[in-house]
Amino acid sequence: MEPVDGRYRVIIEGVSPEVDGGRYPAKAIAGDTVNVEADIYADGHDELAVRLLYRPREETAWQETPMRFLVNDRWAGSFVAGETGSYVFTITAWVDRFQTWRRHLKKRVLAGQKDLAINLLIGVKMISEVRQRASRTDKQTFKTWLDTLGAATVNEDEKINLAMSEEVGKLMEKYADRQYAVTYPRELAVQVEREKAGCSAWYEMFPHSASAVPGKHGTFQDCEARLPYIAAMGFDVLYLPPIHPVGQTNRKGKNNVVTAKPGDPGTPWAIGAAEGAHKAVNPLLGTLEDFRHLAAKAGEYKIDIALDIAFQCSPDHPYVKEHPEWFLRRPDGTMQYAENPPKKYQDIYALNFETEHWRELWEELKSIVVFWAEQGVRIFRVDNPHTKPFQFWEWLITEVKKDYPDAIFLAEAFTRPKVMYHLAKLGFTQSYTYFTWRNHKQDLTEYLIELTQTPVKDFFRPNFWPNTPDILHEYLQKGGRAAFMARLVLAATMCSNYGIYGPAFELTENTPRERGSEEYLNSEKYEIRHWDIDRPDSLKDFIGRVNRIRRENAPLRRNRNLWFNSTSNDRIICYSKHTDDLSHIIFTVVNLDPHATQSARVNVPLQAWGFDTEKPYQVHDLLSDKQYVWRGEWNYVELNPDVCPAHIFRLIDLTPGPVKEISFDIEEEKGQ
Repeated sequence: MEPVDGRYRVIIEGVSPEVDGGRYPAKAIAGDTVNVEADIYADGHDELAVRLLYRPREETAWQETPMRFLVNDRWAGSFVAGETGSYVFTITAWVDRFQTWRRHLKKRVLAGQKDLAINLLIGVKMISEVRQRASRTDKQTFKTWLDTLGAATVNEDEKINLAMSEEVGKLMEKYADRQYAVTYPRELAVQVEREKAGCSAWYEMFPHSASAVPGKHGTFQDCEARLPYIAAMGFDVLYLPPIHPVGQTNRKGKNNVVTAKPGDPGTPWAIGAAEGAHKAVNPLLGTLEDFRHLAAKAGEYKIDIALDIAFQCSPDHPYVKEHPEWFLRRPDGTMQYAENPPKKYQDIYALNFETEHWRELWEELKSIVVFWAEQGVRIFRVDNPHTKPFQFWEWLITEVKKDYPDAIFLAEAFTRPKVMYHLAKLGFTQSYTYFTWRNHKQDLTEYLIELTQTPVKDFFRPNFWPNTPDILHEYLQKGGRAAFMARLVLAATMCSNYGIYGPAFELTENTPRERGSEEYLNSEKYEIRHWDIDRPDSLKDFIGRVNRIRRENAPLRRNRNLWFNSTSNDRIICYSKHTDDLSHIIFTVVNLDPHATQSARVNVPLQAWGFDTEKPYQVHDLLSDKQYVWRGEWNYVELNPDVCPAHIFRLIDLTPGPVKEISFDIEEEKGQ
């Protein structure tokens, strides 16, 4: 074995965020502070200097900032990702001989040792060496210090005070000897996206049911008329299922029956007909110009239109005749329709991504996304991405973002965790989750900890949905109005991205197609529904209040600041979010039992947060606008689901705790 130069003594490992060894970028939002940590150590007990290096990818010059020692050889640093785009970072570290000397000198002083002249000479020698590479101005400063340190007329205490001064330390740091610095061998990436990638409130609506006239097929103009209603509830993304022409062949009828009746609209996901396909709009909805007008009008309300990208075709899709090589065939020569046993989709043909003509297929599918981006769409909800090749999505998203860097892709992949996570690594901005099926305190706690406090947080952005057109969970079926309110509060305050399928949600639609099913009875996936959005029992005002709370309280716009608070009753869940400086704390309590009043004592960790545990403080319930005075770390709450199953408190008038005295411990560096 060849010897390695032992003068390079520093080890750097365990860097975070580092996704799959740097194969994929971590995610951030413009303006975010990117926190970087690493295990950094060397042999012996010498002091280390550690620097975090970072830059926008397109720039060549590194910026740097010191990293600080945490505990057990763990170091931390941060930088602000100021703009959208890609940032890269790495770490460099070296043994700092001067700081090591200063630390040893301090120990000798604290130990009462006298006659430290020889120790001072060691420092003088190091300062003399550094002076040789300093600027002209700084050379003169160094000379002044050296004259003082070498003067016989200056006493030893004055020399020590000078050597230990912050001014000397900073200038020595400026010209530190990095000859044997070790730099982490990988440049790691952070993909920085716009604010709506990290914080958004989605409202899903079927355009064919938007008409104010019962039984009449809705239009884009009807959707436009619905915009004030959606904006009043506080949503900033309007997600439309596919808006394309719907096939006639094997068209599904009401409640997914195999044969449609005259007038049945068919499911929007059976894309393609004589009128066009993925780059056309259903003529019953209007024209492409009508869609553009809808998108522009939505923009006036600061609402983005999100379109469904479903790469599948009805039997009437032009691709079936023009590119039969893109589809699977059965042994008898007929086209293979889509299946997810026991479900059958006779009205849909699945694309064959293993075709020999896959390159042409990829290019065509990319052109669909680009077409809608050219119409001004920047948010895409992607249907079943886990049923298409991973390599395809990485390529497509990368290609689209070259010209449309503000594009957002939401992955609708209710599948195995590792598959969901891999899609996120490949470039999907946001992802559907298992939130819909997490309805108990332990399940919610464990799942949210996984999403917000493990390495998953670096690449996976969850988007919580209490319901979708495909999922009406038993909790909503049986829990009534209180269940809808509780799930809304959980989704909107636990997660910075969330959405609902409406108007079914605000009108508390909860009848399943049959017992044990998560499908809606009379689902508007297969028929036109008329919704009375002005019904007095609608949750629209409650939803609007929750979304206003989200907008007005910064802690709710991020996920990594989630803290679970203990409760004395497992039917009550309590959690909090706060700004980094703890000046703004939101404290949420939810009754998970929609049928009965529940009470509990909930914990406010004042001491851990650095506040005085003896002084009273106020909590302001942002839902009811009531204020309460609390004392200490445990306080009583009671939630009647027939009134409101949740509190969203803002903690105010908190008093900082007593300042702890920190004394110098000459053994404190042993961990280094």
